[in-house]
Amino acid sequence: MNDSKHLWLSLRAGLTHYDVRLGTATAQGYVGDPRMVAFVASRYKFCAKMLEGMGSVVEIGCGDAFGSPIVAQSVGALTCTDIDEETLVDNRERCRFFPNMSFKYHDFRAHPFSPKADAVYLVDVIEHVFPEEMPAFMTNLAASVREHGIVLIGTPNKTSEQYASENSKIGDVNVMTGKDLRAACARYFHNVFMFGMNDEVVHTGYLPMAHYLWALCVAPFGKRD
Repeated sequence: MNDSKHLWLSLRAGLTHYDVRLGTATAQGYVGDPRMVAFVASRYKFCAKMLEGMGSVVEIGCGDAFGSPIVAQSVGALTCTDIDEETLVDNRERCRFFPNMSFKYHDFRAHPFSPKADAVYLVDVIEHVFPEEMPAFMTNLAASVREHGIVLIGTPNKTSEQYASENSKIGDVNVMTGKDLRAACARYFHNVFMFGMNDEVVHTGYLPMAHYLWALCVAPFGKRD
C-alpha cells in the first residue's frame, strides 16, 4: 500500500542542509511585511531575465544581497557593491554558497567601476542619491559599462510616494516620475526603454499608474557635450 507520508519523509531526508539566514534588512521586512519579500524577489527576477547570459555584471547597492543570487543564477560573474562595509562583511559569510558572486566596496559617486562590465544594475538605490550627487553618480555609472553595455535601474515611482512607509519617506531623497527618470538616463545613454511594475507584474502601461519604475539603458555616450 502506498504511504504518502513515508514518501515525503524519505524525500526530505535526502535534502542537503544549508545553514542560510536572511540579512538584517530583509529579516526585518520578512517579519514586519512578508509580502515585501515577494515584491523584492520579483524585481530581481526581472533583472535576471533582462541580463541573462551576460558575462560580467555589477550590482550597485546590493544591501544584504537578498536578491543577488537570483541574478547570479543567470549571469557569468556577479560583483555586488555597496558603501556599507559592515554589511559586505556579513554578506561574504552568508552568501558563501554562491561561487560566482563576490562583494566589493565601491562608491559610484566617487569614480567608475573597473574593469568595465557588460551590465550594471541597481534596485532601490537611485532614490537614495541626493539630486546634487546625481551628475557624478550617473557619469560614473555610464562609464562602468562597455560600449554597448546595459544599465538597468529600478526605483519607486513619485506618483506612489503617498503610500510609502515613514522610513522610506525619510530615506528616499530622490524619487522621480517616469518622465523624470527617462530624462535623467537619456543624458547618458543612446537608448532608454521604460517599464512599469505593480507588485510582481512588469508592464509597458501608463507609467503614472505604476507603483515602480524601470529604466533599461543601452549604450552609454562617450564624452558628454
